[in-house]
Amino acid sequence: MLARLAPGIVDVAARSIDLVADRTPLLVFDGDCAFCTTWVRRLERALSVFPESQPWQWLDYEALGLTRHDVTHYVWFLSGGRRERGHAAVAALLRGQRSVGWRFLGHLILTPPFSWAAALGYAFVARFRHRLPGGTPACALPRPVEKS
Repeated sequence: MLARLAPGIVDVAARSIDLVADRTPLLVFDGDCAFCTTWVRRLERALSVFPESQPWQWLDYEALGLTRHDVTHYVWFLSGGRRERGHAAVAALLRGQRSVGWRFLGHLILTPPFSWAAALGYAFVARFRHRLPGGTPACALPRPVEKS
């Protein structure tokens, strides 16, 4: 009944809920950001194992248990019960590769003191992605609302 009244909304919600139920690995990124999209596409070509990747703008991210803040500030790797964000999402992606080198790098990214550098590096890139090669003004993180 609901599907006949609002087919587009039900389709998106059903797809998102199916992703959670099936535990299909999913990489969620900012599709409005040219820098983010470029790097996701490059990694798809470079890595032998790559999950489904979707811009958050195409998903019902709330059905995935994410907030707007979550999806505008971090890349997310969702797989089974695992929910990794930022540099940990990149590490999870690398740890799932066939190549020993990529897997080692994925584990290294999560090992202190390398994890501290990876977290700072990710925060820097996320904050200034609109100024990096391939970035556009649309890539800029939303500015905090100033209270008057």
